[in-house]
Amino acid sequence: MRKGGNRSLWEAFRNKRKRGTPVITREETARDTGKLPLHRDLKTNLEKIKQEVGNSPDVIIREFEIGSNPQIPIAAVYIDGLADKKMVSDFVMRSLMIDHGEAKTHNIISAQNVFHFVKNNALTLGEVKIIKDWNELILSVLSGNTVILIDRFTEAISGSTSGGESRSVTEPSTQVVIRGPKDSFSESLGTNISLVRRRIKSPNLWLETKQIGNVTQTDVAVMYIKGIANDKLVQEVRRRLDDIEIDGILESGYIEELIQDQTFTLFPTLFNTERPDVVAGNLLEGRVAIFVDGTPFVLIAPTTFFQFFQTSEDYYHRFDITIAIRLLRYAALLIGLLGPSVYVAAITFHQEMIPTPLLISLAEQREGVPFPPFVEAILMEATLEFLREAGIRMPRAVGQAVSIVGALVLGQAAVEAGIVSASMVIVVSITGIANFAIASYSLGISIRLLRFVIILFAGTFGFYGIAISNIMVLAHLCNLRSFGVPYMAPITPFILEDQKDTILRLPWWSFLTRPRLISQNKMTRMEGGLQPTPSKQDQNQDQGD
Repeated sequence: MRKGGNRSLWEAFRNKRKRGTPVITREETARDTGKLPLHRDLKTNLEKIKQEVGNSPDVIIREFEIGSNPQIPIAAVYIDGLADKKMVSDFVMRSLMIDHGEAKTHNIISAQNVFHFVKNNALTLGEVKIIKDWNELILSVLSGNTVILIDRFTEAISGSTSGGESRSVTEPSTQVVIRGPKDSFSESLGTNISLVRRRIKSPNLWLETKQIGNVTQTDVAVMYIKGIANDKLVQEVRRRLDDIEIDGILESGYIEELIQDQTFTLFPTLFNTERPDVVAGNLLEGRVAIFVDGTPFVLIAPTTFFQFFQTSEDYYHRFDITIAIRLLRYAALLIGLLGPSVYVAAITFHQEMIPTPLLISLAEQREGVPFPPFVEAILMEATLEFLREAGIRMPRAVGQAVSIVGALVLGQAAVEAGIVSASMVIVVSITGIANFAIASYSLGISIRLLRFVIILFAGTFGFYGIAISNIMVLAHLCNLRSFGVPYMAPITPFILEDQKDTILRLPWWSFLTRPRLISQNKMTRMEGGLQPTPSKQDQNQDQGD
């Protein structure tokens, strides 16, 4: 077998030489497969590192000599800004700067002992690993680690020194709560993972990391609770992440769009949050969290439509207060989605449904307005969107003033000029305020876009158009899936035991099981689940008093 194989390789080599085809060397083959080995000569390795990074001045190379008879040259390589300078100085540089007396004490005489000494004794870092190929070495340096290269060795030692400048843990900016934790995720993957582990101190909280992006090599982590999360769900998340082939991942939005079930939909099918307590709560329900290095927003899969109306504060208040607030959010959804369209349909086609005094008042306001209600609504909604976007993109000190003052001035000026009616300004303003009451910003964008579509149907067919458009939206929602889970669950399909935390939020003692379609493992999350009652001793004491 081996002779035949060698003969066929030799014939292929000879045929390529006859045809004038360039022969692929062993080094080129190793480079193509990403397994190019290191050189034995230290100077050659250091020159190659400089060439690979384009002689960048932030790549720091510090050379030493260690051992005796003869002294062995070694070098430490790291990138300024990605590596923690204090860790490099205290745990790498000082460890390698040993004198000859210490070298003899540790029996560092020959080159064979140097490598093992540096790996086992010299580096006082928590994580040390061996690097055997060139791509792994470059990736380790670019990840903020410090790599130790030793002359006459084709292996290197990588020490975990990643750190550098990063944003500290601050209060959430997009999901603000009155009662609840005030910490939020940052752009550091290690910090984000630690924030969740502080809340779930369980050995079953498993973490898997991988690198996605052929150029950026972005670290992506998948977190779930073993025994609670569905194994099929975890495997599906792994498969979708492994199928991603792209040059770079700069934010979790890249991952969200590449792994979602359906692309052509206005509704988000993955939930994102910057709050560690929200991630912890979803992990306890059996969901999977996806962390992406460089962004404070964590993805949660699977998700449902009703999850976007829930906030972490809902579970920190009493259940009756939460029920009232949630009903308010769903009312805001109806107003934000249907407010202008109902006004346009009633004024244009169904005047008989408006009370006579109100109809007379509306007719007086519309006297002299040159545009029909449909055009009025489109103009005002577009103006509101312009002001909203301008307020977001402008500097924070100016943005709020521009959006508020601009809306007041433009609205008043438009009414006085007779371009729009005062009633239309009121309707659009109430709609804009209701849209802000929706808990999720990503779902709020979807509602804003759908509002224009429903206004078009209302201006064309009246209330019949509103009914048709709503039926189409509901049919689309019922057809959506998030990692195989129906988007409208547990309403369709209707699951009675899961209604305790959908539109309403029942008391905590009723949360006996986890959502059935999310987790099929270890469904029970509370034993007993009895309503708290006073003890007999307290009752007797009250009767005695």
